Amino acid sequence: MGEAAGRVTVLGAGSWGTALALHLARRGFDTLLWARSAEHVAQMQADKSNRRYLPDAPFAERLRPTADLREAVADRTLIVCAIPSHGMRNAIRSVADALPPGGAAPIYLIAAKGIEVDTLANMHDVLHDELPAVHRDRVAVLGGPSFAAEVAAGLPTMVVVAASDEAVRLTVQKMLSGAGVRAYVTDDVVGVELGGVLKNVIAIAAGVGDGAGLGQNARAGLITRGLAEISRLAIKLGAHPATIAGLAGMGDLVLTCTGGLSRNRRVGIALGEGRTLDDILGEMGMVAEGVKNTLSAHRLAQREAVDMPLVATMHAILHGGLAISEAVDGLMGRALKPEREW
Repeated sequence: MGEAAGRVTVLGAGSWGTALALHLARRGFDTLLWARSAEHVAQMQADKSNRRYLPDAPFAERLRPTADLREAVADRTLIVCAIPSHGMRNAIRSVADALPPGGAAPIYLIAAKGIEVDTLANMHDVLHDELPAVHRDRVAVLGGPSFAAEVAAGLPTMVVVAASDEAVRLTVQKMLSGAGVRAYVTDDVVGVELGGVLKNVIAIAAGVGDGAGLGQNARAGLITRGLAEISRLAIKLGAHPATIAGLAGMGDLVLTCTGGLSRNRRVGIALGEGRTLDDILGEMGMVAEGVKNTLSAHRLAQREAVDMPLVATMHAILHGGLAISEAVDGLMGRALKPEREW
C-alpha cells in the first residue's frame, strides 16, 4: 500500500482526531475515524469531510468514518486515542470490551492532554488501568506544538512520541513521520504528558493577560514563569528537564500561549475581556482542555507540595470567582525571590 503498511483507527472525531486521521491517511494507511454519534458519522460520510470541526479539510481516499467500535478496534496496527481526557476512561473501557478475543495487541497512541480531576491519573495510567494486561506495554503518548488545522493542511509540524518500550516508540515515529510531520522519540512518558497538560493552564493565563490589555511584556513573563512552574512539578514527578525544554514543554507552551488557533488562549482572552466562563464555553462548542486541566493541575500541585502561583491564580479565577485585577495585584505583589529558586 504505497510507502506505508498497516491499518489505523483514530478514536474521536473532533478537530485533533480528524487532523490525525487525515495525516495518517495521507501517509498511506487505511484509516478509520471513529465517532460515537451515528449522525455525525453519516454527515462525514456524505460530505467527505468533518464539517463540524474541520470544514476546509476534505477526506483523503483512504479515510473512512465509522460508528462501529468493534470494527474500529479489530485487526489494527495503531489505535490513536483522541478522546477528550475527561471521557478517556469510559471510552477505553468500551474499547477493551470490543477487542476481538485472541487478536494481536495494537499500539495505542494517546493524543489527548489531561489528568483526571478525581484520581489525578494521567492518560497513560488510565489506559494501563483499563486495557487487557497483554496490551498495557504497547502504549505511547503524543506531544509537541501541533494545531489541528495546520496538521490537517499538511503544514510542517514537529512532534514527540513517548513510550517506555523502544520498539513501540520507534514504530509510531516511523508511522507518523512524513507528509508534513517529523516525529522525535523519548522514553519520558511523564514529561510529555505533563508538558501537554500544564501548558493549557498557562495558555489561559496568557490569554487573560491579552484580553485584559496587560501587554506583551506581561505575556512573555507569564510564558517564562509558567515554564518554571511546569518544570517544578514535572521534575518532582520524575520528568527529565530536557523534555520540558523541548517540544512537549516549551514548544507546545509557546504555541498555545501565542497562536491564534489556541482554544485555551481564546478562553483566556474572553475572560480578560470580562465575559463569563459559561458563556465562553457555550459559544465555542469545542473542548478547551485547560479549564479541567486547571482543576487537576492545582490538586496535583497541592498533593506534591509544589509552589505554582500561576496555576493557583488561574484556579481561583476559573473556579473561585477571583477578579482579574485582584489576580494581577496578587501575582505582582508576591514576596520577592531569586529567579532560580525552586
